Amino acid sequence: MPPSARPQRWLLRKPKGDAPARLFCFPYSGVGASMYNRWPTRIGQAEVCLIQLPGRENRLRDPHYGTYEQLAGPLAEALLPYLDRPFAFFGHCGGALPGFATALHLAEAGLPTPAALFVSSQVSPDDGPFGRFLGMTDAELAEELAQLTRAMGGTPHPDLIDMSLGVLRADVDANKAYHLDTPVVLPSDIHAIGWSQDREIRPDQMGGWARFTAPGRHHPVTLPGEHYAFLQAPEVLTKVIEDGMLRALEQAEPLTAPAAPAAPGATGGGAAGGALAHF
Repeated sequence: MPPSARPQRWLLRKPKGDAPARLFCFPYSGVGASMYNRWPTRIGQAEVCLIQLPGRENRLRDPHYGTYEQLAGPLAEALLPYLDRPFAFFGHCGGALPGFATALHLAEAGLPTPAALFVSSQVSPDDGPFGRFLGMTDAELAEELAQLTRAMGGTPHPDLIDMSLGVLRADVDANKAYHLDTPVVLPSDIHAIGWSQDREIRPDQMGGWARFTAPGRHHPVTLPGEHYAFLQAPEVLTKVIEDGMLRALEQAEPLTAPAAPAAPGATGGGAAGGALAHF
């Protein structure tokens, strides 16, 4: 297995075995897993597992993943040993779509799928690409990186901003390239989380996520706060996650060990997999 596919490189820390569920968190565009440094290690019964994408922090020398489709396969393979219990994905803005793409890959391969997707401040894949970040110049993106650094509790340094700008540009390009013409219904609850003071994505622009899950499994919510409020793991957000994970645990069927990857294009047949509907 090549180094880039080793599970320990894809996760900031190895998951423990004592939690009934796991929440895998995707980083925001241009930054790494340490952005979740203010989050607890556990939310309710779910262990918080931080995904580290290539090209940043301790994976600085690894080449960028390219597109979300190119990311999904190696990441799913790396996560597979830890999908032996109910799990969910969380992603905010630029972190939401790679989470969805990975969930879609798992479902199409007949592998265990997330019991829930928590998508924060992002439009659905058929309504995108969307957002002012997608049209920014490098200078404007550098200013956004500085603002994000301050929101994370740090002090922006010009050299570090310049170093991060390349990966941010590549992340933005991946976002710009991702679009689904036809909705695909995943066998997962989708919690579409909007923020009342968000200037990037308004909550009323997130309704398209209802097309990507079955009736009764779309759970939209608007929380108080601005675009970067999620970084603080506010109680209103962790409550949504805790309740969503509890629902997933209550509905979960007993899981067996994850199966080997199915042939490309196969659907269903995984321990927690399900058939996909295309509309």
